[in-house]
Amino acid sequence: MTKLAEYRRLEAELAAQLQQLDALKNDDHLKREMQFEEKLRALMAEYGVSLRQIIQILDPAPATIVQEPGRKHRPRKVKIYKNPHTGEVVETKGGNHRVLGAWKEQYGAKEVDSWLQ
Repeated sequence: MTKLAEYRRLEAELAAQLQQLDALKNDDHLKREMQFEEKLRALMAEYGVSLRQIIQILDPAPATIVQEPGRKHRPRKVKIYKNPHTGEVVETKGGNHRVLGAWKEQYGAKEVDSWLQ
C-alpha cells in the first residue's frame, strides 16, 4: 500500500470516527450516564468513600478468590493414585511424577487413570 493510499484510508477512518463521536455527544442516554458519574464522584469525594467501598456496600457477597501477587493460576489439587497390584500410593499435583510415569508405561495410561482416588 502506498503512503498516499494509507493516508487516505486513515483520513476516511478518522472522519467516520469523528462522525460517531458527534452522534454520541448528542445522545441523551450518554449525557445522563455522564451526569450520573459526575454526581456519584462528587458524593464519593464528599463522604470520603472509595469505589471499592461502594461496591462492598452494594454487593456484600464474598469476593472471588483473591490470588497471591504474581500467581496467575489457581493452585493445583493433590491427586492420589493407589496401585491395586502393589498397594503403593502416590500423591501428586502434576502428571510428571516419576512413579506415576513408570506405572503408565507398565500398565497403560487409561488403567492408571482409573486408580485415581
